[in-house]
Amino acid sequence: QVQLVESGGGLVQAGGSLRLSCAASGRTFSTYTMGWFRQAPGKERDFVSAIRWSDISTYYADSVQGRFTISRDKAKNTVYLQMNSLKPEDTAVYYCAARSTYGSRLVRDYDYWGQGTRVTVSS
Repeated sequence: QVQLVESGGGLVQAGGSLRLSCAASGRTFSTYTMGWFRQAPGKERDFVSAIRWSDISTYYADSVQGRFTISRDKAKNTVYLQMNSLKPEDTAVYYCAARSTYGSRLVRDYDYWGQGTRVTVSS
């Protein structure tokens, strides 16, 4: 079993930055992919970014490419999402997720989910 706990959400003005954290526990993550997804009110949950624990290959949605950066700290079993140049359309609940194999952008491919952290970007 894997437990994921997100933190770092909040209210920020457009153009500002936030860093989300996802602390993982319960398993060894050497083969895992960790992902970030987001869900805006009334919309489906969408892929944001993912990182492979083993070789730190990274993946980004087109909408955040160049503004968001995903990274991980092996010693802390923590994944980060640095979000810069935030826009009002980035407003959503952000979820951390994990799957035991190679990277995927699909919600259905992830086995474990955190409870989410809310990000609100004001214009």
